[in-house]
Amino acid sequence: MIQSNLFQYNEATDWKTVGDGVQRQVFGYDDKVMLVKVKFEKGGCGVLHNHAHSQVSYVESGVFEMTIDGTKKIIRKGDGYYIPPYSVHGCVCLEAGMLIDAFGPCRWEFVDHDHQRYTL
Repeated sequence: MIQSNLFQYNEATDWKTVGDGVQRQVFGYDDKVMLVKVKFEKGGCGVLHNHAHSQVSYVESGVFEMTIDGTKKIIRKGDGYYIPPYSVHGCVCLEAGMLIDAFGPCRWEFVDHDHQRYTL
């Protein structure tokens, strides 16, 4: 099994720009699960997309217009949502903020393959 380091520190974890006004920070992961922080500037978009992974997300800060399978809702700090596999989803950031995403299984395409990983 491949996994991340046991501890991840905010100041030591790189942010990767993944869109206009959107950055991603990958935290813990293994074959079954992954935790990711996504920081949005006002107006930043998570473009509509889908994937085979289940996703649950928590709004750490900010306000977002979230679309899941054609349903739009305004979500803010303290709210959360669940995205079933293959559901089309995306968001527009209305007030700068951060989402905390958990995926199952791991989104390997998010992992920097040059980054140190443990192999068990």
